Amino acid sequence: MTGKTTGGVTIGQAAAFAGVTVKTVRHYHRHGLVDEPRRDGSGYRRYGSADLLRLIQVRTLAAAGVPLAEVGPLLDADAEEFATALVDVEQRLTDRIAELTARRDTLRQLADGDRLLLPGRALAVLDRFTELGFDPDYTAGQREALVLARVLAPEVFDSLLPQLEHRLGDPEYVDLTKRCREAETWPPDDPRIEELASALADNLLANRELLAMSTDFLARPDAAARYRLIDSHREDDWPASARLTALVEAKLRAAGFGIPQS
Repeated sequence: MTGKTTGGVTIGQAAAFAGVTVKTVRHYHRHGLVDEPRRDGSGYRRYGSADLLRLIQVRTLAAAGVPLAEVGPLLDADAEEFATALVDVEQRLTDRIAELTARRDTLRQLADGDRLLLPGRALAVLDRFTELGFDPDYTAGQREALVLARVLAPEVFDSLLPQLEHRLGDPEYVDLTKRCREAETWPPDDPRIEELASALADNLLANRELLAMSTDFLARPDAAARYRLIDSHREDDWPASARLTALVEAKLRAAGFGIPQS
């Protein structure tokens, strides 16, 4: 649909009247949504009232969220088809709004830092590490390990929190854990590592009911890979810690506990 080739307005005026940019008008032309008027005797395209009407219709539908690929068929549809198409567009917009609202809520949660990644019970455990005198870097490492556990081994994570809560109430365990922290700087072949591993394994075995690992997790074909990503977190920086962990796990396996092994 085009207006007369005499009179009319320039593309710049047409764009201004319709509330869009010249670039947008040309974009509509390229998509075949608005026909390009023929040039007048001076070589300029002149937009008549019919062109302006079509431009306004396209702009309105596009602004309402109708994809440009659907605008043309929608404008050419009869009343019933038009109404049906609008219902479909409205539903898609509703779905999109719900998605954007969820993203906004996630961004708001990010302002609370760890609350997006860990439940309140886990944050309370981390606070307990701080209260017991563990340094911020150690607590940060525990936080990272909990995040990994929650994602990679949710079955284990659900039982890990009560274990930590119980163990952090055990002065002997707390003392041993602080010694493990000190051991990070020891040479990997330091004989004290073997002694510390034995003491820690004995402490853990004194509460055997806390050591049971989820059978659902152990049944996973990739359980060993998942477990190792959690259990060896940061150990590349501390070879002594890697040896200490390996010794403790070996003692627990020898006592009959199923621990994934790569």
